[in-house]
Amino acid sequence: MKELVVTIARSLVDYPDEVNVQEEDVDGVTVFTLSVHEEDIGKVIGKNGRVANAIRNVLMAANRNQGKVRLNIAD
Repeated sequence: MKELVVTIARSLVDYPDEVNVQEEDVDGVTVFTLSVHEEDIGKVIGKNGRVANAIRNVLMAANRNQGKVRLNIAD
């Protein structure tokens, strides 16, 4: 799952080498924290959060039977 987030984020940003994803388990929920270069934050969030929501939907679909998943975008 972590590789999926990295792959999606790297395809969206101008600085793909600065994409970093941390994975942790919090109360049975897998939480991914995505951090990117400061100039790329808007690209992974998108207008009105549409890109971020699309990434979250892909994560939920890929993780359908394995529990809850959450995506945070670090600023």
